[in-house]
Amino acid sequence: MKLQLFVSLWVLTSLGCMGRTTVPSSRLLPEGARLVDLTYSFDENTPYWPTSPSGFELKQLSHGMTEAGFFYASNTLCAPEHGGTHLDAPIHFAEGKMSAEQLPLERLIAPAVVIDFSADAMKEPDALLQPAHIESFEKEHGPIEPGTIVLVRSGWGKYWPNKKQYLGDDTPGDASKLHFPGISREAAEALVTRKVAAVGIDTASVDYGPSKDFIAHQTLMKADIPAFENVAAMEQLPTRGALILALPMKIRGGSGGPLRIVAVLPPG
Repeated sequence: MKLQLFVSLWVLTSLGCMGRTTVPSSRLLPEGARLVDLTYSFDENTPYWPTSPSGFELKQLSHGMTEAGFFYASNTLCAPEHGGTHLDAPIHFAEGKMSAEQLPLERLIAPAVVIDFSADAMKEPDALLQPAHIESFEKEHGPIEPGTIVLVRSGWGKYWPNKKQYLGDDTPGDASKLHFPGISREAAEALVTRKVAAVGIDTASVDYGPSKDFIAHQTLMKADIPAFENVAAMEQLPTRGALILALPMKIRGGSGGPLRIVAVLPPG
């Protein structure tokens, strides 16, 4: 109820500011609320899956003064869909399910909970979120409601962007020796049962590094649940109370794409 009231106030405040060319964030949010950027910048150091044909490439077309006397800058960019902070659309691992442009906004903008299993992940790089973690969370913080965005925090963001530490191995073209935490099949099934809107994680994949069948992906995406990977700054979020806005590049037929994801934290 508190979050619903917060969202309603935020929307009303925003509508009241319509028509202005530039509106400071302090005018868009209720007093005391703040924004947290959960997105890593894209550049030549951005980690991509080892078998990706390329990384992020930004090529300069123009940068300087024109003959007409004004400054002009323009670039081209090229990158695989799945790297950096990005979306996995359901079609990524489930034939016939939604592609990037088909995702309803209700799956991308929703209240969030943060399930923190970083204590386990720091002891075991290949740690898996289990149903017991979810049940323990709900016992302490209440049930996960349908339509919630569930963010899974392993603490792995502290290794970004060191590819060897973040992925567990940095051998180009070889994804057989990766080590990082993820979500178990059983935990993914538990989240599907709870009808969550989306699942985000602060690692390179919702499946752990050694996975060969990517069963967490399969389980979530067969239920048309998208995933957000390489989510930054989860340590700044409360266990409950944040509103997530996760807006990917709207690629027709896309299996994913770059994602700008932010959290709105309520006052207090």
